[in-house]
Amino acid sequence: SASAGSHGSISPSGNSTVNSGSNLTYNITPDACYQISDVLVDGISVGPVSSYTFTNISANHSISASFIQQSFIITATAGTNGSISPAGSTSVLCGTNMTFNISPDPCYTILDVVVDGISQGPVNSYTFVNTTAPHTITASFQQLSYTVTATAGPDGSISPSGISNVTCGSGITYSITPNPCYMIQDVLVDGVSQGAIT
Repeated sequence: SASAGSHGSISPSGNSTVNSGSNLTYNITPDACYQISDVLVDGISVGPVSSYTFTNISANHSISASFIQQSFIITATAGTNGSISPAGSTSVLCGTNMTFNISPDPCYTILDVVVDGISQGPVNSYTFVNTTAPHTITASFQQLSYTVTATAGPDGSISPSGISNVTCGSGITYSITPNPCYMIQDVLVDGVSQGAIT
């Protein structure tokens, strides 16, 4: 007598009549995304075997198979100055989806997200769809920078002049100097008057 639990099959199934002294082999097959959990022969576990042969049969026997859904590990890591959630090793059931969210720290931006060794670009989330294997996901970050453009009218100067690159969160100081016989009239920052400051 052969039976299989849900998410798999055993062949031949049901009751089979055999001649005394003969052999009979059973094949156990899990459904997609499942694996054999255990096989019981006459109520005794023989482990998650995919086939079992009764040899020199001289009595009635039973065989039953059970199955369990597979799961896979997705390992997520983030470089410095940002995070990925969930982080570390996450067990994901086969056939299901899993989304990871990537967040940079203040003054930083996502540089790249690499999935199984392949760049996905600076995405802020990534979803593994219909998971059927282990995966890795890694996020890296870079500091933001901005440009400050400084100009001075005639009869004076500003230092540093021209375009300066400034990393986010840091500062830069400008010195404004009039030529002899001149004075500072006004200083505009992003179009807003700051007065005659030096």
